Amino acid sequence: MLTRRSLLNRITPPCSRSALLITTALASMAAVTSLPAEVRLPHILSDHAVLQREAPIHLWGWSAPEENVQVQFHAQKRSVTANEYGEWSLWLAPESAGGPFTLNIHGNSGTPITYSDLLVGDVWFASGQSNMEIPLKGFGPDTPIKNGAAEIAAANLPQVRLMRVDHKTANFPQEDLSGTWTLCTPATATTFSAIAYFFGREIQQKEHVPIGLIDSTWGGTPVEAWMSLDAFSAQPSLMPVLAQWAHFADQQTRLASIEAEEKREDNAAAQAGQPKPKHPWHPLAESWEPAQIYNGMIAPATPYTIKGVIWYQGETNSPPERAPFYQRLFATMIADWRHDWQQGEFPFLYAQISSFNSPAEEWGTLRDQQRRTLSVANTAMAVTLDVGLSDNVHPPDKQTVAARLALAAESMVYGRTNTTGKPLEYSGPLYRQTTREGSSLRVYFDHAGTALVCKGSGLVGFEIAAKDGKYVPAQAAIEGQTVVVSSPEVSHPVSVRYAWPGFTTANLYNSSDLPASTFTSE
Repeated sequence: MLTRRSLLNRITPPCSRSALLITTALASMAAVTSLPAEVRLPHILSDHAVLQREAPIHLWGWSAPEENVQVQFHAQKRSVTANEYGEWSLWLAPESAGGPFTLNIHGNSGTPITYSDLLVGDVWFASGQSNMEIPLKGFGPDTPIKNGAAEIAAANLPQVRLMRVDHKTANFPQEDLSGTWTLCTPATATTFSAIAYFFGREIQQKEHVPIGLIDSTWGGTPVEAWMSLDAFSAQPSLMPVLAQWAHFADQQTRLASIEAEEKREDNAAAQAGQPKPKHPWHPLAESWEPAQIYNGMIAPATPYTIKGVIWYQGETNSPPERAPFYQRLFATMIADWRHDWQQGEFPFLYAQISSFNSPAEEWGTLRDQQRRTLSVANTAMAVTLDVGLSDNVHPPDKQTVAARLALAAESMVYGRTNTTGKPLEYSGPLYRQTTREGSSLRVYFDHAGTALVCKGSGLVGFEIAAKDGKYVPAQAAIEGQTVVVSSPEVSHPVSVRYAWPGFTTANLYNSSDLPASTFTSE
């Protein structure tokens, strides 16, 4: 069989074959570069998409350099000329909620693009690690979602649209995401974030507008992987976090050898009829590297107009060497995203990590760091202590978590009020200050409601300490919107903390049946 190369060898003298090959290659390259480039849009703009209502609508994409691109959406028509790199971007005027609509785009040549069944409503970006990622079908038999089968069967919601982003790391910010928008059906919802689904369903039922949900999540990942390198470069105080990454990176050198040894140990146990030994979890190294997930799964979404973010993450940052830095990291990440989305201080609603028995980690510290992040403007936190399980880091009750996030959205974002015309209470009691009263401490709370409430025969979860910092369990009593704590073991208390162990049965609530957050007065 004659190949193209062997045919050239037969008919071309050796001295001229190289020249002919070069000439042919150059001609092929010229032909390729002369072909018109098709107009292309990012995957986040597709059939079934939801565009953010009552805000300028951003459309962007790629074409041939300096090509004129025409856009028509609903009753609006716009045109734009691509730059010398073939990049184009334009804005449409805000639209009210509605649809379905069609988006038509075409350039000077090539095939026109038509996207259909687009809605205009509210777009919520859901992100974080495994407790946000866990889908309606769960991760497996040991990690179900409460009433999962029934929830999946009922997931036909034509006014809710879903977009799931695949895991991706990158060394620099990417231009595009994987995945496109889909209808919300049992088939698509089953693999979609359960919390995001429940949140979106509740908002849609309350607000009666289309809801778009973007699921950009990755289990077992630290917050620093979700931040840009620009964020790190602007915060010298985050250098210890980079030192932690360097230590982790050094450990990867021997990872292949370690995993090989673990496999040998597993095989030996199997041959001896013994259970496999427990080994440390080995995450994908890139998913722990600062900025890697941001580059692959956040940066490409930032040109897309959104209503706000819901977030659930923190478990991976709970080791003792990591937990004390979380507030700085998390607040920096929120500012980083707001800077890159260029939509001002959009709502950032997050779930506090739950209650779980993990003695080697500092879950109390991490939860308190999350509470302190509420100092960032336009944020809210859903406390989840009462849905946690001591032996399951993925508690099945995601409905309650989503309902509390939705309650924050209804109050803060949508302006819903109670029967008296006051804003809906969306938060459990939050620590405000402590005063000394003899051998007791009086603790004041924000979001106490009309009165604090104890669920149970007596308050549990409070501890106090003297100057030595040694905490002991405290007796606690509710007095209106305060709690008075004391212990016969501490005659001169100086600090108090609440719900500090990884797993806790702490039982302080407000009059709206919302649980109090972990805190320390230190």
